Amino acid sequence: MSPALQSADLQLASLAIEGQMAAVLRAAGVAPLVDTGWIRVTGPDATRWLNGMVTNNVQSLQPGEGCYNFLLNAQGRIQGDCTIYRDPLTEKPEYLLETDTSQIDAIQQHLDHFIIMDDVELADISDQRSGLSLAGPQAAALLDQIGLTAASYEPMRLQSVGWRGTSVVALHSHSPLVARYELWADPASIAALTKELIVAGAIQVLPEALEQLRILEGTPRYGTDIRNSETAHDLPQETGQTRALHFTKGCYLGQEIVERIHSRGAVHRTFSGFELTGPLPAAGTFLQAEGKPVAELTSVASIQLGESGTTGGHGPAQLALGIIRREALDRKLTLTYPGGTAAPIALPYAVH
Repeated sequence: MSPALQSADLQLASLAIEGQMAAVLRAAGVAPLVDTGWIRVTGPDATRWLNGMVTNNVQSLQPGEGCYNFLLNAQGRIQGDCTIYRDPLTEKPEYLLETDTSQIDAIQQHLDHFIIMDDVELADISDQRSGLSLAGPQAAALLDQIGLTAASYEPMRLQSVGWRGTSVVALHSHSPLVARYELWADPASIAALTKELIVAGAIQVLPEALEQLRILEGTPRYGTDIRNSETAHDLPQETGQTRALHFTKGCYLGQEIVERIHSRGAVHRTFSGFELTGPLPAAGTFLQAEGKPVAELTSVASIQLGESGTTGGHGPAQLALGIIRREALDRKLTLTYPGGTAAPIALPYAVH
């Protein structure tokens, strides 16, 4: 085992992934948000300019409110994704873009390219705050137990709350399967909050558990399920994430293509979940139907849902996310991969 593995990680490693998944699905799991970054957008033109750069309606956001967005190129292809919040602590409109740290540089470069005559400034503030994720059906009760009243946290809204003499930014984040909360503060406060939550009953979980929860939720990840590579360039409607789109807000980069697809009412490919029977394939495996490739699996996992298997007691659920041609989905064609079959399923996955 790597000597860099810390004692806390050793304790977590000793708790099987099944136990971690049981925590997030039936109790509450806590984990640091080490791969989440922030970009601040400020300036007199920030509202108008940012609204013209993303797919959702930023200019209607009230202090603290947020919405999920895609960033597109002129051809309507997705260049990144983020959730944009209006800063609740500033009098003039300023915005906080939350995204994966792997996207920070690319998003900044993409946005900076379109600041021409606009009085707008971008700043990576990821190192100015630390965060934790608390997920599970008992998450709200644990927040109440440590003095952070969860009932006051509106979905997709940043709220500044006091906790033992320090300021904490709390967020009830996107949570299609189980409740998810984020807490952001200085590193010492996040360490103290994590300790308090564990004492209250939360279970520490590793990123693998949160990744499996993401697959159960059916939430696509940019760069994995939302593709922008030499061989695949996804359009917004192909991702199934209509929560990222606003069709009456006015012009923005890539809007013409999005509107054209919207008016036609369909795309040739769409995001889907799959239940797999057979050996677990690797991400990137293509599904075949009638002798030709019709889908690509982008995220794959074997997930233990019950204490001794799935609800039926027959072992873990083998699930995948991916992109499939609409024709194959609509015709309900048999989908195969080497050694197995795949059946499209609704998302989020029905966990009993």
